[in-house]
Amino acid sequence: MEVILLERISKLGQMGEVVKVRDGFARNYLLPLGKALRANAANKARFESERATLEARNLERKSEAQKVADVLAGKSFIVVRSAGETGQLYGSVAARDVVEILAAEGFNIGRNQVHLNTPIKAIGLHDVAIALHAEVEITVELNVARSAEEAERQAKGETLTSADAIYGVDEDALRPEDFFDPEADGNAEDEA
Repeated sequence: MEVILLERISKLGQMGEVVKVRDGFARNYLLPLGKALRANAANKARFESERATLEARNLERKSEAQKVADVLAGKSFIVVRSAGETGQLYGSVAARDVVEILAAEGFNIGRNQVHLNTPIKAIGLHDVAIALHAEVEITVELNVARSAEEAERQAKGETLTSADAIYGVDEDALRPEDFFDPEADGNAEDEA
């Protein structure tokens, strides 16, 4: 199906372009959301008459998105989650969680604007792309840690996935004699 784009859509085209897309994509996404019109003579004439209005509205949205991007750019957000000693989270941090974290800081971002291909399942510093507008995309950093103290240590560059980092224990220096008394009898049943 050929459609006329009413706004810039990444990997598809610019406003005003006539592009060929699959029927389902047009019927289920582009047309219902008002991002495109069917490419016929009447709609082409309608688009040309409304072009100035659409470009002005697009420019306004882009400037609003750029203001938010200027505030968000380079920010880091701390996410506290429970995790095992290896750094594996017991849950995950998904796009929904990113939206809630940003909302707590006063930013109104939609879940579809967060570009997170797979949920975050390990502690550490993670970059998350946020598309505020078709032409404005920024990256924020999520510092996923077990506690606020660990988040501060991670921000300084520490890796917190070993017992040494978590508990202050050097795993390589541990010996079996540290855990067992070599002088003790091997048979605990005789003592009872």
